[in-house]
Amino acid sequence: MPVIPAMPLWAILAISAVADYFLGCFNGAVIVSKYILRDDVRTHGSGNAGLTNFYRTFGGPLTAVVILTDVLKAVAAVLVTQWLVFQGHAIYLSAAGAVAFYDALAKYWAGVFCLLGHMFPVMFRFKGGKGILSGGTIAWMIDWRVALVVWGGFLILSIVTKYVSLGSCWAGVSFPFVSWFVFQNYVILILSIICGGLILYQHRGNIKRLLNGTESKFHFHHKKTE
Repeated sequence: MPVIPAMPLWAILAISAVADYFLGCFNGAVIVSKYILRDDVRTHGSGNAGLTNFYRTFGGPLTAVVILTDVLKAVAAVLVTQWLVFQGHAIYLSAAGAVAFYDALAKYWAGVFCLLGHMFPVMFRFKGGKGILSGGTIAWMIDWRVALVVWGGFLILSIVTKYVSLGSCWAGVSFPFVSWFVFQNYVILILSIICGGLILYQHRGNIKRLLNGTESKFHFHHKKTE
C-alpha cells in the first residue's frame, strides 16, 4: 500500500525534480575546498568544480571526501525518486512491464536533475562540476550493462591516453546508445540523450583543446598551491 497519497505522475516527477536538483547542488569539490580548505577550487587550474581539478590542485585524503559526497548524493537522488514514484504512483503499477519501466524512469529522471544540480548549483552561483562521478554512479544504479559500457570505455581511454576528458566524452556519447540497447524505450532514450548531452556540453572546452592538441594529461600527482 502507498505510504503517501497517490498522485499524478507529473506531480511526482515535478517534486522529485526539485529534490534531485538540490541534492545535486551539494558539490563535493566546492564544499571541501571552500568551507574546509578555505580556498575555492574554482579559483585554480581549469576553474572547474570537479574531482579532477580538485585532485590536481589539492590532492590528499580530502579527495576521498569529494568522491564520497558526489557518489552519495547521486545514490540519494535515485532512491528518493524511486520512493516517490513507487509509493505515490503505485496505483498505476499493475500493468505488465510497468514496474520495470517506472524503475528505469525514476533512475534516468533522477540522473537528469542531479546532474543539473551538480553542474549548475544555485547556491554556488551556478558554477559546478562536469558530472562524471555522479553520472557514473547513476549509471551503476541503472543497469550493470550501462555501467560496463560507460565505465569500461572511460577507464580504457583515460588510462591509455591519459586524457580524462576523452574518457568523459566517451561516457557522454555512449550513454544514449547503451541505454537504447538495454531498454529500447523512447522516453528513456530522450532522458539518456539529455544526460549525455549535459556531459558533452560541460566538456566543450576540453573537446576544443583535444582537437587543438592542447589538452592537459592526467597524472597521479597534484600541483602544490602557494
